[in-house]
Amino acid sequence: MKINLTETILRDGQQSLLATRMKTEDMLPILEKMDQIGYSSLEVWGGATFDSCLRYLNEDPWVRLRKMKLRVKNTPLQMLLRGQNILGYKHYPDDILEKFIEKAIINGIDIIRIFDALNDVRNMSKAIEFTKKYGAQAQGSIVYTTSPIHDIKQYLKMAKSLEELGVDSLCIKDMAGLLTPYGAYELITELKEAVDLPIQLHSHNTTGLAFMTYLKGIEAGVDTVDTAISALSSGTSQPTTESIVAALEKTSYDTGLDVEKIDELGAYFRDITNKYSDYIGSFKVDPRVLINQLPGGMLSNLQSQLKEQGMMDKYEQVLEEVPIVRKEMGYPPLVTPTSQIIGTQAVLNVITGRRYNVMSKGIKDYIRGMYGSPPGEIDAEIREKVLETEEPIKQRPAELLKPQFEANLEEIKEFITKEEDVLSYILFPGVAESFLKENYK
Repeated sequence: MKINLTETILRDGQQSLLATRMKTEDMLPILEKMDQIGYSSLEVWGGATFDSCLRYLNEDPWVRLRKMKLRVKNTPLQMLLRGQNILGYKHYPDDILEKFIEKAIINGIDIIRIFDALNDVRNMSKAIEFTKKYGAQAQGSIVYTTSPIHDIKQYLKMAKSLEELGVDSLCIKDMAGLLTPYGAYELITELKEAVDLPIQLHSHNTTGLAFMTYLKGIEAGVDTVDTAISALSSGTSQPTTESIVAALEKTSYDTGLDVEKIDELGAYFRDITNKYSDYIGSFKVDPRVLINQLPGGMLSNLQSQLKEQGMMDKYEQVLEEVPIVRKEMGYPPLVTPTSQIIGTQAVLNVITGRRYNVMSKGIKDYIRGMYGSPPGEIDAEIREKVLETEEPIKQRPAELLKPQFEANLEEIKEFITKEEDVLSYILFPGVAESFLKENYK
């Protein structure tokens, strides 16, 4: 069975190891060569790239996508979408979600990988519906984590729910590299029996397991794996494209890709990354993540919060506090935005010296149910402190949100040139307003 590869260097590879700082001008010259390799897709957009374009690069993310589409004629372009959170850190109304998905597809996206930080399928349902409505492929994601309450039965149940919602494929999203080789073999074997969908495996080599996990996943019947070209692979990024191609060559899993042509891409990106030496992340393996479950982006986020407070000496204490807060919040997977919510509260607990004496808005909204249903039970004492006599929200949180697009359009109409600008403004108000005023007025 031929194994397909999704190339991630232009999105997750550079997000994981280059702080999402790669400029569009450094992507465009190599795209036509990438398009000729034979990848099943190129992951080029979504995740943190949208925010980074506006905030750090003075670029319009919509223009980046259009320029990419002009150069990539044969290979589907893929993006990562945080379900009802879109690309931000809170839930947005359905009208914003629909408009965003419509515009993403019009501008060039062919496949949308959709996930929810809590694996609450209700928060993915509308994104799946709108993706199908506007003609792209919807890939439903299972966020993989481990805890006393997570097991294969839960993941199989979620996979069946996503299949019922009409997803075109399924992704196991292992953002912290926690999935072990034999764990992957068992999970994928059972998923293959439970659902009739192509299955894609996405992992990070943070813990040093991902190369082995991919191989066992492939043996279990996985259809596609995510890899990154060597210049920005391994460490907190994906396994290396060239290595996976070579490992499978002349086997029944042969990718059919030419490792020498991919090597040309590697040479290009090695040259490019020299320009970004200030932002290069860690290529090292850190097995401690198997215990603390902190993905690379979360570690850097915690460090920056502590540096701002002048309290880097508390870093180890915060690392110990994170798993405790996670348990008290019902073991949510640590992925955007729950990783930020749990991490920020851990920092507050440590630097104030009094646990939950100060609570972030994020943790309060989480306890109220504004992010969906937590996987497990929230600590009763903490829940009561926030809710008092209230009941947490039971319905899909976005049902409580009023349409926003028209009101925001009216608010900024004097400095926009296209409807997409309104979406940029809604997702990242201050950053986008500054960018639009500077570039388009």
